[in-house]
Amino acid sequence: MENTELHHAPEGLVDTNVDYTKMTSFADVRTVFSAESIKLWGIAGPIAFSILCNYGVNSFTSIFVGHLGDLELSAVSISLSVISNFSFGFLLGMASALETLCGQAFGAGQVEMLGIYMQRSWIILLGGCICLLPIYIYAEPILILLGQERDIAELAGVFTLQSIPQMFSLAINFPTQKFLQAQTKVGFLAWLGFVALILHVIILVLFMKVLAWGTGGAAAAYCTTAWIIALAQAAYVIGWCKDGWRGFSWLAFKDLWAFIKLSVASAIMLCLEVWYFMILIVLTGHLDNPVIAVGSLSICMNINGWEGMLFIGINAAISVRVSNELGLGRPVAAKYSVIVTIVESLVIGLLCAAIILITKDHFAVIFTDSKEMIKAVSKLANLLGITMILNSVQPVISGVAVGGGWQYLVAYINLFCYYILGLPLGFFFGYKLGYRVEGIWIGMICGTALQTFILLVIVYRTNWNKEVEQASERMRQWTGQEMDTNTTTSPGASKN
Repeated sequence: MENTELHHAPEGLVDTNVDYTKMTSFADVRTVFSAESIKLWGIAGPIAFSILCNYGVNSFTSIFVGHLGDLELSAVSISLSVISNFSFGFLLGMASALETLCGQAFGAGQVEMLGIYMQRSWIILLGGCICLLPIYIYAEPILILLGQERDIAELAGVFTLQSIPQMFSLAINFPTQKFLQAQTKVGFLAWLGFVALILHVIILVLFMKVLAWGTGGAAAAYCTTAWIIALAQAAYVIGWCKDGWRGFSWLAFKDLWAFIKLSVASAIMLCLEVWYFMILIVLTGHLDNPVIAVGSLSICMNINGWEGMLFIGINAAISVRVSNELGLGRPVAAKYSVIVTIVESLVIGLLCAAIILITKDHFAVIFTDSKEMIKAVSKLANLLGITMILNSVQPVISGVAVGGGWQYLVAYINLFCYYILGLPLGFFFGYKLGYRVEGIWIGMICGTALQTFILLVIVYRTNWNKEVEQASERMRQWTGQEMDTNTTTSPGASKN
């Protein structure tokens, strides 16, 4: 065979229009891994750091509240894990439509459309926040209906009401974030996330330690930090992103229904993932001694969330890489980027699982002083490690789905694996066989494992040349203010 010539340009993350050719030697593999790793982490590093800092806002809120008492920890954990995660998943999912459209438009050189897409997303997400308001207002009776103890539900309901401003900040935060990510302008997001995390800790100390406002102080700090992040991102876009931002435009109000349909498809895909582990917390609340059961599982989910935020960053990066390469007409580069990202993410997942298993008797002291709670967390550590390994691969493939516009297909897969298989298994193991928290979690892990396997098969069978053709057609339709939902419903036509 002839030696393969691998084309890549060092001058930017989105290179020339020259695609890779196939790898035929170990030297080619090493060159591809090196080139794609530089491109991937040039995007993923700042995004992941930013998202980890943003998630740190949640974690530090839980840490400060946890030292008020077990009841406060369980109540605020329920609010953050159930109600806030519900709205977070729905709004982030709706904003993820921008990853497909902005990423492919930027790759195709249609930069002026990015600002219009973002404004449409602002409008849609603000409407989504209004629709979500009843869940916040009636959080206490909803949690009681779901089986939570009244004292936990009552305190969680108060905290949730106080957190309403934070939800509305996401309607500004997420679209501006996707706008910047599509253009790989991610350095600002990293710096902003770091500054916001430091400010959040200072505000928590002021409100909870100095002023002794209790959980109300935690909610006030939570909302304040969220709006600092949202407004700073919007100011940066308007003031410093003149290529993609051409000012407010009435075009943002055109074809909103078509944009809503793609946004809702993206939301359903992501929500079915985010809500899956939210339901794990809810099911645990029905067990005996729910304060310890919910608290211990919430600590594990918090730790898992730290790893999850890293992989949401990688998810966003691979979505940008795939959508940019498809927009540029580079199918082989898109394929190799996916392979490199999956391999590197799996290695990270294995390392995270190893750290958890080594420190399983100790890491809970970050969140609680209760010896009973620490012991309960230790019993769950093995399942946490398995979950972290699975969660290292699954978000990467979801990012590929968003970058390629496969949201509808993945939504159906998530529905089957998570809710038709995983949840019933979790209920059976946890309640019928009496394995309690461990049984619920094991059943849900089975659903995640099946979903990950199916998505791996789909990615393996994808014909990337046809994905490029679909991306080009999608851009022509959206630029002309039209949309045919069939172009984004399924990559099935793109499989060999």
